[in-house]
Amino acid sequence: MRVAGIDCGTNSIRLLIADLTPDGLVDVDRRMLVVRLGQGVDATGRLAPEALERTFAAARTYAEAIREAGVDRVRFVATSATRDAENAAEFRIGIAEILGIEPEVITGEQEAALSFAGATDGLANDPQGGGLARPYLVVDVGGGSTEFVLGDLVHGRGTVQASRSVDVGCVRMRERRLHGDPPNAVEIAAATADIDAAIDLAAEVVPLKEAQTLIGVAGTVTTIAAIALGLETYDPVAIHGSRIPAVTVHEIAARLLAATREERAAISVMHPGRVDVIGAGALVVDRIVTRLGDLDLVVSEHDILDGIAASIAR
Repeated sequence: MRVAGIDCGTNSIRLLIADLTPDGLVDVDRRMLVVRLGQGVDATGRLAPEALERTFAAARTYAEAIREAGVDRVRFVATSATRDAENAAEFRIGIAEILGIEPEVITGEQEAALSFAGATDGLANDPQGGGLARPYLVVDVGGGSTEFVLGDLVHGRGTVQASRSVDVGCVRMRERRLHGDPPNAVEIAAATADIDAAIDLAAEVVPLKEAQTLIGVAGTVTTIAAIALGLETYDPVAIHGSRIPAVTVHEIAARLLAATREERAAISVMHPGRVDVIGAGALVVDRIVTRLGDLDLVVSEHDILDGIAASIAR
């Protein structure tokens, strides 16, 4: 079966076309477009007209790719921005007209489970992942929210023990707190307080200190890894499974927060759509690593998008 999973988040919309085989997913096409659907949602509670149009334009591109690839089944999942928006119905109607399927606006708990599945499916058989201590804490730092998912592997498949989604992400923190170029100490302190409070909320449900391995997924984390590895160009093969020491995470977060927009844009592995928000995202990751007692950050290129695609068969 050939499937397509679409993950529409606060900052980006991503497509994975893959063949479902007995050994798991085999990628056919993987794409990302930064559309900033969550532009202004934290302040206004509504999806901006220009953000909707950017997202619909991306969906039209993906619809053509899906048709050309001969996909059998499609699942479209939308997360934080559309959960929070008063006019989410406009988004759902527009996507349904373009793709012919109803987009699913999932809960934070559903998002967490899909993220964990995507990050851990097949991990037991991975030469790098198989040796990781369990249980795992998978952290998915998105644009509008961050998911904390503690779990283990049962018969080679990820099983969630506890999860919580909290409303801190790279776009939300950038728009709410980090306005300067670069942000000043007062702004960073305010963002840090918000992030720490959100981690406290997560810890009410998820026993964070039980985690033996911290696995980070999504664009903020993989960009930090690319910088830490000293890559000249973005290389998902090199990034996947890499282990970034806590001290390196702290150093990179501090460097990104102190950099101007021009300096961040000059980083060779930086996606243009992340230039404005990477400092905020790095601060979220930094505070999580600190809370976990400075565990190393293990980086996975597989995340909620893989979980969406794999879920079609289930």
